[in-house]
Formats: sequence, C-alpha cells, structure tokens
Amino acid sequence: MHPLTDFGFKKLFGEEANKVLLMDFLNELLPEPHKIKSLSFNNTERLGPTYFDRKAVYDIYCQNEKGEKFIVELQKAKQNYFKERTVYYSTFPIKEQADKGEWDYNLKAVYCVGILDFVFSEDREKQEYLHIVKLKDQHGRTFYDKLTFVYIEMPNFNKTEQEIKSHFDKWLYFLKHLEDFQSIPFILQEQIFEQAFLTAELAHMNKEEQHLYEDSLKVYRDLKGVLEAALLEGEQKGRLEEKIQMARQLKRLGVPIPIIMQASGLLESEIKTL
Repeated sequence: MHPLTDFGFKKLFGEEANKVLLMDFLNELLPEPHKIKSLSFNNTERLGPTYFDRKAVYDIYCQNEKGEKFIVELQKAKQNYFKERTVYYSTFPIKEQADKGEWDYNLKAVYCVGILDFVFSEDREKQEYLHIVKLKDQHGRTFYDKLTFVYIEMPNFNKTEQEIKSHFDKWLYFLKHLEDFQSIPFILQEQIFEQAFLTAELAHMNKEEQHLYEDSLKVYRDLKGVLEAALLEGEQKGRLEEKIQMARQLKRLGVPIPIIMQASGLLESEIKTL
C-alpha cells in the first residue's frame, strides 16, 4: 500500500498492534536521553476550553512513559500557514498540562513531527530533507528545549539503496518506495521492517480495509493530479507573462512586429493589443 495515504499512514503508525513501528521511527529523531521506552495513544481530537473555541484534530497523538507528548502529522499538499498550524497544534498539549491549584509550570516536552509530501521552498540553496526546529536566542543558543518541531520533506529524500547509511534513512527509503517494492530489499531485511512490510501487504487486509485503502488512495491520487495540473498551469502562465513582457519591450523599441512574433511566439493580433 502507499504509506502516504491517510489510511496507509495510520495503518502503519497509528494502530496499537504496530506501536513498535512508531516508537522505532520516532526514536530516530530523538537524542539519546529522550529515547522512548513505551508509548500510549491519546485521543487525536483536542478541544478548546469552551464550546466556541477552535479545535485541533491530529493524525496521531501519543505520549511516552515520561508524559512527553508527540504529535505526528502527514501533510500531503502545501498549504498557506502550514508552519503556523503546527505551532497552533503544539499549544494544546502544552495547555492541557496545567494542573488546578498550586502548580510550578514545569512542563513536559512536546514534539511536533510533520511528514511532508511537498517542500517548503523551491529556492533553498541546500535541499535538505530533515529540519529540526527549536526556540533559540539571538546568539543561536537554545532558549527552550522542551518544544521541538521536526519537518521531513519527502520529495528532497533522493538517496539510492547504496547511499543509505543510517536507520533513519532506511525508514525514509521505506516510506518513499514502499508501493513499488516487489520484495523486501536486502538493506531493509530487519525485524522492524519485516513487520512493517507485513502490515503494508494488501493481501493481509480484510475486504473492509481494502475498500478503505482504495478510497484513501483515490483521494491521494486525485489531490496529486489537481496539484500537478495547477502547478503546470502556473508555469504556463508564467512563461506566457514572460513572452508578453518581452514583446512589450521590443514594441516600445520599435522592433517590427514580424520579428517580435518570431522572438516571442505571440500572434500579430496579440502583439498589436499590447
């Protein structure tokens, strides 16, 4: 199955039977002192303090044995204010820690992990796939280490099987290519990935699960198709605008229309209206 569909993602990481998969994945993102030993799932719907407050619904929400909170989100398409949304989501597990009566404000750590099927920006000089964000001061020193945002840009992960070195890279390679595997690659022949492969096999799902997966896959493909069409349309409009600007400048310089037509690819009637 495709792991970046809603159904596939929650099947792999959001079920009690596969909790070990989520723990193994998250532990690759955490420093040694914060490794998870046990994990429990929480209700994914977080409500505001009053009926009229906006709520948040996470893909996966869990906590470890220390009470530290983990929000894990799959984001399939770029949207306005996505970073702001993750910051807003982080406020719920922070606020719910407030105890009634006497309280010293000692908070448990909160981690927001976003697995993104898009990139933040195309003009970044170094196309990194892992971004770990903390609150820092003007000298670059960590000001507060109990709030961490982790963003994984899947399109920027392009390592081949021969280039994979770390266990974390194996997870990203698994997520990126799972749908295309006919058998388990040698580099992923470990117990944790064998369980993940078994979970992902459509043949092991009942008819209801297969139906839910097919619906989820259709939504995913339709969304991808719409986004690709919008991107292509935007690129075409951008190229047309460049041609129009060039033709307009040539016309101002008194260049004959036949030459402008040859240079820009525009029609005579289009050039005369500029």
